[in-house]
Amino acid sequence: MAEVADNGRMSDDRLESLRRICLVLPEVTERLSHGEPTWFVRGRKTFVTYADHHHDDRLGFWCPAPPGVQEELVAQEPERFFRPPYVGHRGWLGVRLDVDVDWAEIAEIVTDAYRMVAPKKLVAQLDGPAPA
Repeated sequence: MAEVADNGRMSDDRLESLRRICLVLPEVTERLSHGEPTWFVRGRKTFVTYADHHHDDRLGFWCPAPPGVQEELVAQEPERFFRPPYVGHRGWLGVRLDVDVDWAEIAEIVTDAYRMVAPKKLVAQLDGPAPA
């Protein structure tokens, strides 16, 4: 596990990277929820919650995942993925950020979470214009 150095610098860098991924998605806003940065679709539907050692000893984030994905990823890579407290029973996925991170993979996970909660009109914006 990577160590937090320079008074949380790793934590700050990881948060900024996650923030950039979330805020590029259509109609996403950020505000604190339960003391942690959280991203919402249209200001009301949570799709990513940052978790900076607040609920356990892991630096990571929680997000909804398509059916079966949480179980599959946690079984395959328990050092990177986990069942988060409070929302894990609903299929949410915990993703560690205090290990080596593949930011392209994180972007895919975040985008999938967005697709789980965003209205169809916003999801369509991700997919580009419909063929003529």
